[in-house]
Order: sequence, then C-alpha cells, then structure tokens
Amino acid sequence: MTQTLQTSSSAPATPSLTCGELLVQWLEYYGVETVFGIPGVHTVELYRGLPNTKIRHVTPRHEQGAGFMADGYYRASGKVGVCFIITGPGMTNIMTAMAQALADSIPMLVISSVNKVADTGSGEGHLHELHDQQGMVSKVALTSKTIWQPESLPKVIAEAFALFNGARPGPVHIQLPIDVITADASHVAKPSDYLNNFVKNSTDAHGLTLPQVMRPLPNPAQLDLIVESLKAAKNPVILYGGGCVDVDHDAQTLAELIDAPTFLTINAKGLLPPSHPLSLGSNQSLEAGRAVIAEADWVLAIGTELGETDYDVFFNGQFKINGMLIRIDCDAQQLQRPFRADIAVLSDAQMAVSGLCSRLKGQVLNNQAVSRVNEAKQALLAGMTPDFAGQNALLQLIRDEVKDVIFVGDSTQPVYSGNLGFEALATRRWFNSSTGFGTLGYGLPAAIGAMIGSNSPVVSLIGDGGIQFTIAELICAAELELPLIVLLWNNQGYGEIRRYMEEGGLPLIGVNIKTPNFEPLAAGFGAGYRRITAKQQLLDALKEDIKGKQPIIYEVDEADDFLIEMGKTFTCFS
Repeated sequence: MTQTLQTSSSAPATPSLTCGELLVQWLEYYGVETVFGIPGVHTVELYRGLPNTKIRHVTPRHEQGAGFMADGYYRASGKVGVCFIITGPGMTNIMTAMAQALADSIPMLVISSVNKVADTGSGEGHLHELHDQQGMVSKVALTSKTIWQPESLPKVIAEAFALFNGARPGPVHIQLPIDVITADASHVAKPSDYLNNFVKNSTDAHGLTLPQVMRPLPNPAQLDLIVESLKAAKNPVILYGGGCVDVDHDAQTLAELIDAPTFLTINAKGLLPPSHPLSLGSNQSLEAGRAVIAEADWVLAIGTELGETDYDVFFNGQFKINGMLIRIDCDAQQLQRPFRADIAVLSDAQMAVSGLCSRLKGQVLNNQAVSRVNEAKQALLAGMTPDFAGQNALLQLIRDEVKDVIFVGDSTQPVYSGNLGFEALATRRWFNSSTGFGTLGYGLPAAIGAMIGSNSPVVSLIGDGGIQFTIAELICAAELELPLIVLLWNNQGYGEIRRYMEEGGLPLIGVNIKTPNFEPLAAGFGAGYRRITAKQQLLDALKEDIKGKQPIIYEVDEADDFLIEMGKTFTCFS
C-alpha cells in the first residue's frame, strides 16, 4: 500500500525548532558522525535538521543491514553507530543486529519512531502498529525508552551515552511518537545553551547537567589482594577478552611481569603481537590450549565473559578452570557467571591492568611460562589439518600484503579457522558474527560500516550461503564507491551445517541449496568480480583492487588445490 504525505492550507505552521531537529543537534554534540537509516513516512521529520549538522547519512537496503553497519562501524573505529529506523517492520528487521550487538557488548544507538501518542498501543490497526514495540525491543537492548514530550529528549540522550561510556556497553533504543518528532522544541535545552552556560555554572539554565561518565576504577585493596594471591601461584594463566580491546601496551607488560601463558578471545586478537613468546593466541577451545588452562593454579580473566563461543567452540563442555579464578570486568553480574570468581573486581580494564603493572614492577616472577607455551604450540601445530592450514595461510597472505587491513567475518569456514589460527597485528582488525548471537549475513554490511568508520582497507569474509541474507547491501558499497574486498567462500550451500549433519548421521535436508552465479550478480549490483584460483593471482588482484572505487567479489572455491599448497608453508603465531 502506497503511503503519501499530504498538506493543506490549514496545516499548522512548522515550529521554529522541532523535536526531530533538536535530536540531531544533540547527536552531533555527543560526537556522532554517521547515521545509518532508511527514511520512511514515520521518520522523515528526523531528517529535517540533518543538513544543518556535519552528520553523514548512509542508506542501507534493509534495516538489518543498518544495524550490522553500525556494529562494524563501532568495532573498527570505537565510535558509536546510530540508526534511524521506522516504526513496526523497521524495528522487527533490526532486532537481529541488535541481538548480535548485545551479545558482543557493542554500543549502538537505535532511534525509531512509534505511532502518535494517542495511538500507541491502541490496537486499532494504525500503520506500522505493534502491540508493544518498546517491550519487544527492550529484550535485545540495554534499555528502551520513549520520549513522550520534547522536554525529555536531552536527558534521555545523555543517559544513553552514559551507558555507552560508563557500563558494559550494548544497544540502546529510543523511540519518539511521530507527533512528538514534529512538536515544538524551541524552549528545550540545546547544546548551544549548555555550552554558553557551562562557563558560569556546572548546571545549565534548564537544569541539565551532562554527565562526564567513566567506568569504575578498581578498588586498590582488591588489586593488592590479587598481587598477594599471585605469590603462591606456580602455574598462572591470563585470559584477555574483548573488554580489553582498547587496553594499551600494559596488557603485554602485565603478561611479562606475571610470566604467564596468555590467551586472547576472538575480539581481543591483536592485543599481543603474533610472535610474542607468551601468547597462545585464541586456542583455548583446542585440547592443547585447554590443558594449559586446566592445569593452571591461578587464572586471571579480564574483560571476558568466558562464554562458549570463545572457550568451547566445539560445544563439548570440556572447558575447565580448576585453579583460583580472578576476574576483572565492568559488569558486576558477569563477574559471577558462568564461572564463579574467587576474587571479583568491578573495574575498567585499562585502569585495573595499569594498577597491577605498577604493583608488580620490580618483582621477579619466574614461572617458566615460555617452556609451557612452546610445548602447547608444538601440540597445536601437530594437530593442524590441511584445510585449517590452507585457510589461515590465505588470511595471513592478505594480512601481510594489505597494510592495516581489517577482516570482518560472517559465520563461515575461513572465519572459524581464523578464529583459532589467525593472528591480528592490532586490535579492532579481526571481528565477526560467529561469536555470541552467531547470526548469518553480518559479514557484508558490517564490513561496509567498518570501512566507513575507519578509512582502512577491509576484507569481508562470507560464505555463499550467508551472503544471500544481505547481498543487497553490495549496491550500498558501490554507491559509496568503497573498494571493499568481499572474499566469498563457496562450498555450494551451508557447508558447516552439512558437515555437522553428516557427522551426526542426519539426512542432508536444506543444506545443499542452489548457489547463484555471482559474476553477473556482482555486475548487477555495481561491483567487480574475480574467480581466484592461484596465490599469485590473488596478490596481483589485491594490489590493483584495494585502490579502486568499487567493491569486488573474490570467489574462492573450498576445493581449490592452491589453498592446500599454501597451507604447506603456513606457520601459526607469526
């Protein structure tokens, strides 16, 4: 049904400043640079004020794509991604992306419309009406709030950014009734009012105090207790998680001061250099890695939820922590799940790591960790399969050829292999949707968001099945002239699930789906295409395409022999 906007000579005059116009002023004040959105009849008034700001608008082709773009944008840049989403179907479409962000602690601000104040929840069949939009969305968000009157807007926005900066982050939803978006807000606190009054008072003329929020600092007595407990440890281990993604060189220093084998979760890759003698990478789900942790008498876990998609990726329930467990996290509840901590410290990761380093400096701890790490590395190498080696050799080749490249992955075989064997050169350069919520279709739109946020070269890792979820976003990359490399892993269907069914003796139903011809499909979306069949061909293509002005699909067939040949020279931890 086509919806039209109608005006008449009797229509009320537009206010000098609408609530929607004020909203974008406040977003700009909080440093928002990009909004991902698809305008709809219920949200067009959010766009009225955008030309008066420096905020860039990006139009995905589906609301789920908007959410994934905002997710990738943050993971690559550290800047909060914002989405403008319509009432009803727009919100049901973006909920999958919000759930992925919630599971991986990714801040995202989703701003949506909702029906008029008098119509919200009426059940009268108004356009886009949901029974309880806020209640539904609250299940995939840290919080969901409705701005019922313009006066509430500045404080609700302030609360959202307080959550992003001061707690375990995640998506926040704010909805505005369509008649509130257009309501007069000329009397409401504006960023200019706050700035003008701040010199005179800590609270502005409207009673608004913008919070300068940070995560909690560690309790000094608890840091002393950790150091004291370490004195009795003979076999310590460190587990760094995604909450440490912005911890500086102190993360490496702490590992060296404690002299402990160190593991990195998928979202913490790059925190230690690949060849660091204490690093065991992200191999805590493999038998050799698990043995190191199980044998430890003292385990320090920082910024990690200890979830199964990092520690039990084969879902066999065999990951164990038997020693004293010390946990540091900015989420009080997470400190006691799924493993109960013996010492639980509620703190910002950087401040806790720095505090421990200062306390341990000058102490000499010799736990012979390097020999334990080398022994585990040899066991890991011995268990490496040819396909695992080939896929990681492919990733490592791209990493070494393309400076500062960011890999953004879907749930696909090279991602599963890379989650274990690939070593990133810095944080925020390897992330994917196989963690947490584990959705398909993430890899392409999230890579677009990462490229917008970072201005770095980006490679999207996605399978022939997963890309069919969100392939429409390819034309968004073409529209933006992004030289995005889409490394398409073709195993003619849902290969990972197919193997799972085969191993379980299950009938192969629904996994051998028809695979598109991607060459004409890419052309239709304004993208380039290459069928990659050799190592040198890939190297030559990268040199040319990474400097281009269009996205391009590199299709790689799982059965290609050149991958096995590359794998013969692959070395982990390099």
